[in-house]
Amino acid sequence: MSDIAQGASTSPLVGWRGLPGGASLAEVNGSVSVGGRTGLRRLLAFVGPGYLVAVGYMDPGNWATSLAGGSKFGYALMAVVALSSMMAMLLQALCARLGVATGRDLAQACRDAFPKAVAYPLWLLAEAAICATDLAEVIGTAIGLNLLFHIPLELGVVITALDVFLVLLLQRVGFRFVEAFVIGLLLVIAACFAVQLAMADPDFGAIIRGLAPTTDLVTNPDMLYIALGIVGATVMPHNLYLHSSIVQTRGYKRDPAGKREAIRYATTDSTIALVFAFVVNASILILAAAAFHANGRTEVAELGQAHTLLGPLLGGSIAASAFGLALLCCGLNSTVTATLSGQVVMEGFLRIRLAPWARRLITRAIAIAPAIVVTLLYGESGTAKLLVMSQVVLSLQLPFAVIPLVWFTASRSKMGEFVAPRWMSIAAGLVASVIVALNVKLVFDFATGS
Repeated sequence: MSDIAQGASTSPLVGWRGLPGGASLAEVNGSVSVGGRTGLRRLLAFVGPGYLVAVGYMDPGNWATSLAGGSKFGYALMAVVALSSMMAMLLQALCARLGVATGRDLAQACRDAFPKAVAYPLWLLAEAAICATDLAEVIGTAIGLNLLFHIPLELGVVITALDVFLVLLLQRVGFRFVEAFVIGLLLVIAACFAVQLAMADPDFGAIIRGLAPTTDLVTNPDMLYIALGIVGATVMPHNLYLHSSIVQTRGYKRDPAGKREAIRYATTDSTIALVFAFVVNASILILAAAAFHANGRTEVAELGQAHTLLGPLLGGSIAASAFGLALLCCGLNSTVTATLSGQVVMEGFLRIRLAPWARRLITRAIAIAPAIVVTLLYGESGTAKLLVMSQVVLSLQLPFAVIPLVWFTASRSKMGEFVAPRWMSIAAGLVASVIVALNVKLVFDFATGS
């Protein structure tokens, strides 16, 4: 740990306004040993952070947008899922590079690079993104409890506040146990979708054709709205802060050779994990297209409605049960990563270190209040709209996390010898430009009533 603490405090200061202000997630920073291993075993020692990041790419909000897109437009939005996943792989690779090379997570980097007049608004926007993420998890978990155990939505929303104890327990026993819990639930989710897709018998030719983007993505406001929701659910702002922090949980040497190796392994880990996330995301959209759109059910966007229809349409209750189980697992997984993201953002921007339970209860309270109000007033249909809206809010927040990330990693004065290759910076700049352009188009359509 002394090696780690020294590495965090002696990061190059050229290009930065100050010191990192302590290790990111200090209680687990450098806690996972990677020494004394070679070859595949050494790579496996770095495996884990990528799957925590992948959780954010398949959370309950993603389900709502993918179900809406698949049921309404069939396989046409497969291109958006694929492009979003490739964008995510690139951006998460930059996050790993930033965290390892500088000893700073993205929140710490923003605080050290910008004056307070810029850093504080960025903090507020990051908190808004985390609240939107938490809102999706609250609703998704509550719906999962309702589908499997018939617990009323209002009560389910309140019960989700208790998951803070699950997170505390996992953090107490060790970060590797957090990763094992997440990966275990991901395997359950994958198995559930394998069963559902086998029963749905999708049109593989249409899937391949759907991977080619069309001009309708921009000219059709309804399609653009759902496409932006998919982008917001796939490339999530809080994941950028989270990944730049948790890659530092590995006990690699903080010298140039150790950092170079850590960047390589961390990038491999996140890329493989995000390929897995793409398969799950695509499965949600494909299931909606095969089960709903193909049968004339083009307005299915509610998770409960999808659960109810899957059994009759696919000819078996097992599909509906698998859907509910996968949804509950997604909600539980997202709980863990949102807790860590909230801690990273608050500590990084403000240097305020709250107890994890206090931080979690604050964000959950902010998310639970609107969820309870909407559930009481509008029922399940209202929660479905709130889910999609939360993902669009996340998409609107994205540029304020992506642009600083791209700028930092392209700056030699900030990254030193670990500056991102020029091709990677150019590609990331194009990704940021696309995100900004899509958001401007969405705002314009809303303002003009299009």
